[in-house]
Amino acid sequence: MALQTDLIEDLTTELTIADDDFNAALLEVKVSNAIKEVIRTRNYPDTYTTAMIDKDLEKYYSNLRDIVLYDYSHVGAYGEIQRNEDGINRQYVDRDKLFKGILPLSRL
Repeated sequence: MALQTDLIEDLTTELTIADDDFNAALLEVKVSNAIKEVIRTRNYPDTYTTAMIDKDLEKYYSNLRDIVLYDYSHVGAYGEIQRNEDGINRQYVDRDKLFKGILPLSRL
């Protein structure tokens, strides 16, 4: 799937610069899981082919990218909504907000 390859390549470039502990295998898992989750959310009808799904998913590249980055950055911090450590304060957005605009096609 071209989208999966593009996401992995783009995020690998970005994360190898920003993250000293970058883990390529973990990133690939997070990309795969995000794509599966968006496919499940879209709930494609049985009449959709793989090519049709791939084309439709391209519209959600930025959502997928954000979901992957969110999930990747939460490794080891599952369930946290905020973190205060060494003078650094982080507050995570609600993950569900990353799915804004991703609506189901079918409601079966």
